[in-house]
Amino acid sequence: MMLSIILVPTSCKIHSGTIRDDLPRCPPAGSEGNKRIRIVFYNTENCFDTVDDSLTADEDFLPDGRMQWNLTRYKTKLEKISKVLIAAGEWEAPDIIGLAEIENSRVLNDLVSHTALLKYEYRYVHKNSPDSRGIDVALLVNPSTVKILETGFIPVSTGYSERPTRDILYARLSVSPEEIIHVFVNHWPSRSGGILETEPLRLCTAGILRKKIDSVFHADFRQKVIVMGDFNDSPFDKSLILGLQVETNVNSPSPGTLYNLCAGYEQKNKVGSHKFQGQWNMLDQIIVSGALLKPDKGIRTSPDCFSVFAAPFLLTEDKKYAGMEPFRTYRGPVYLGGFSDHLPVMLDLF
Repeated sequence: MMLSIILVPTSCKIHSGTIRDDLPRCPPAGSEGNKRIRIVFYNTENCFDTVDDSLTADEDFLPDGRMQWNLTRYKTKLEKISKVLIAAGEWEAPDIIGLAEIENSRVLNDLVSHTALLKYEYRYVHKNSPDSRGIDVALLVNPSTVKILETGFIPVSTGYSERPTRDILYARLSVSPEEIIHVFVNHWPSRSGGILETEPLRLCTAGILRKKIDSVFHADFRQKVIVMGDFNDSPFDKSLILGLQVETNVNSPSPGTLYNLCAGYEQKNKVGSHKFQGQWNMLDQIIVSGALLKPDKGIRTSPDCFSVFAAPFLLTEDKKYAGMEPFRTYRGPVYLGGFSDHLPVMLDLF
C-alpha cells in the first residue's frame, strides 16, 4: 500500500465571504502576540471518486450505483469541502486538517489541486487501509506554517476479521523551529449493528492507540500530543474513558495525561458534531495532552479554544425532530446536495 505525501502548485481564487464572530478567540487576552495555529477535523461523509476499485466495496458510489454518484456530484462535493475548510479557517488556510471518509489519494489530489485549496499548496498524508468500503483518514498540512517530520500508520486488528477498520494516522509535526507536536487522526469502528454490540471494537481500537501514545510519553512525558477524529462514541463512553484513558476534567492538567476538550460541549452550546434521532452528540472530538494545557513554555491551548464549526450554511431544518441538523450529501439513497452529516470541530493553538 502506497503512502502519499504530496505538494501541489499554486494559483486559485478563494471563496468570498464574511468572517464569523462565533469562532474560537485565540490567543486569549494577554497572548495577542503569539501566532495562532488552527486545527480542523472533518468527517466528509463518503467522499468517493467515480472510479471502481475492485479491492473495495465502493459499488454504491459509481455512476450506475445505488447512489448514482457521477462526476458532477463528485466535483460539487470537493468544492463544498474546500468551502467548509476555508470558512473554518476564517477565509484563510487552516494549518492542520484531519479528514475522515476519504476514499483514496486521487480524491485528496483532486481536493487540493482542483478546488479553492489550490493556492495553499497543501501537503497530504494518506495510505489505503483495510476498511472494506475503502474509506480512510488523511492529513492535510499547510507547508507555510507546519513541517512534516515523520508519518506512520497504526493498523487496528480488533479480532473481528469480518469488519476490518481504518488505520490510525500518526504524524510528528514542527509548528515552529522549537516546537514539535504529535498528531493522531482517527475514525473508529462504527455503531452499525448496535452500540453495545460494537463497543468491543472501539475499546480494542482505543487500547491500540493508547499503546502508541504511551511510547511517545515514555520518551518524554511532556510531549505535546493531539488526538482527533470521529470516535463513534461520546467523550464519556468506555472507549474514551477506560480504553484511551482520557480525563474530562481539565481544571488541573498534568503532563503525560490526555484531556478531552469536548466533554459536555453539546449540552452547553446546544449543538454537537453529529445529530441522531433529534439528539446532538460529540462523535468528533479533539483530545490534547496536559503539556498543551499547562506547558512549561511554548505553544499551548485552552478549552475555550475548541469549538464546533456550525456555520448556518452547514445546517438545514430538522423536519422530523425540530431544530437544525447538518446539511448532508445524502439521506439514504436520496441526493440532497449538502456538505456532510457531520460538522467540523476546531482547535486553536497559540
